[in-house]
Amino acid sequence: MITVVITGCSSGIGLETAKYLKTQSIKVYPTVRNRKDLLVLKALGFENTLQLDVTKSDEVSTVIKTVLKKEGRIDVWFNNAGFGQPGAIEDLSTEVLREQFEINVFGLHECTRQIIPVMRSQGQGKIIQHSSVLGLVSLLGRGAYNASKYAIEGLTDTLRLELKGTNIHAVLLNTGPITSDFRKNAMQKLQENIDMENTLFKEKYQKSLLADKGKVPFNEEARSVAKVVYKIILDDTPKPRYYITKATYLLGYLKRLLSTYFMDKILAKIG
Repeated sequence: MITVVITGCSSGIGLETAKYLKTQSIKVYPTVRNRKDLLVLKALGFENTLQLDVTKSDEVSTVIKTVLKKEGRIDVWFNNAGFGQPGAIEDLSTEVLREQFEINVFGLHECTRQIIPVMRSQGQGKIIQHSSVLGLVSLLGRGAYNASKYAIEGLTDTLRLELKGTNIHAVLLNTGPITSDFRKNAMQKLQENIDMENTLFKEKYQKSLLADKGKVPFNEEARSVAKVVYKIILDDTPKPRYYITKATYLLGYLKRLLSTYFMDKILAKIG
């Protein structure tokens, strides 16, 4: 049986992917940072749920050792944990930017760094890195998140070259808008970490808070991602990256086609 570890399964993509893979007879180890989410997953029937804060090296090591002790191998590691910190770059403190990178980039890197030796020793494996359409293009007010996803792109593109000939595959997911708690959590981060009253972008932030309650164009359900992950799991030679949602395909195509000047005009209207 194929064994898969997924980070960030408290809701949204992580949770739905875990649920979907379970129906496909995949041995899933969903991980969450908080104990309360651990109990929720167990109530949903996940017996193999583990607690994991990806920013803590010892917890990453414990999860890997626990799974190996039970299964003897880890075939797929899905680095899904992450969040979005909105805010104009001039409104972002360095501490807030550091927190964004701590989870989205450094946590992902720690998991990746620790799982590679395991996969080398077993002679195969797949590491799925959750990037975004915002790892391909940038939007106004998303500087911290954009930067974190661009960093994931760079790390994974390099890793793919370094793993050449090992039968270990590093795969990027470029997801667009997906139904989850991501936008709600992002708006909470906006209010927590941005001085909303003393900024040139006050009106824009207020519009963002209102827009969060509306319908998002090209939005898809989280199961769309789960199905792609399942496809990657079954494929002996997965592609280096997968676009998910029409928004990703459209913006990815325009990025290749248009000059920076014209691309900026389009992105400014979206933002």
